[in-house]
Amino acid sequence: MHQDRKQQFNGSPREPFVVHYRVMPPDNPKGSMNLPESKLPWGQQLGEVPLDFRSSFHWRVFRIMSEFVDGWQFITDYKNTVSILGSARFAEDNKWYQVARELGALLAKKKIGVVTGAGPGIMEGGNRGAYESGGESIGISIRLPFEQRNNPYITKSQPFYYFFVRKVMLFYTAQAYVFFPGGFGTLDEFFELVTLVQTHKIDRESVPLILVGKEFWTPLISYISDTVYEKYKAIDKEDMQLYHLIDTAQEAMDIISKSPPRKEIYY
Repeated sequence: MHQDRKQQFNGSPREPFVVHYRVMPPDNPKGSMNLPESKLPWGQQLGEVPLDFRSSFHWRVFRIMSEFVDGWQFITDYKNTVSILGSARFAEDNKWYQVARELGALLAKKKIGVVTGAGPGIMEGGNRGAYESGGESIGISIRLPFEQRNNPYITKSQPFYYFFVRKVMLFYTAQAYVFFPGGFGTLDEFFELVTLVQTHKIDRESVPLILVGKEFWTPLISYISDTVYEKYKAIDKEDMQLYHLIDTAQEAMDIISKSPPRKEIYY
């Protein structure tokens, strides 16, 4: 039987696994599909027969599992780190880029590794400060077709395809989390971390959450206080003590230096 070949992305244009298919011609004679199970078409659509079973939706769980295994093997080698998070859009001349760079240098001088998402902006600033001071500059990057790149100040890095796996590794071993001004991604990371601390999944005494930039963060903190707490009673008063609001790299460093060693890693 004559068979043409073509390439398709399985399921979504974002899937990273290219699948080769055998395409049955539309004029198949009756009985041509009476084949062993291993040779039956995967689905009824277009009569396509996949050549690579690993691209199936069902096998995605193993791709996710493999990223977790690779990620944990990578990040657990670094027991004394601080995660720096913030906007990828800030240029080198931005104030907060320079504050992140200063903090990265302060951490490196104390033999504390800097972990970022490996991209530009605040991430680059933090990595750059650590790199320039001879410290560990660690990147937890994401594979995107056009937007993401590793900044040039990374000493060790690990790429990920799945955002949620990458986020776990960004948070997993850190002794503190420092949030600079940023967009939806930074806000998502802050609210996830404050929820983990609030629910005691992360020890609130030994892992500080530090918000850098009073002008940026104060409106959000006021909303949490005035609306979420005062008006709707959706959180406890103590929950508003879970984070520190500061303006300088030295203030952040002072908080980190006074924090006891993290009591746990596996949460």
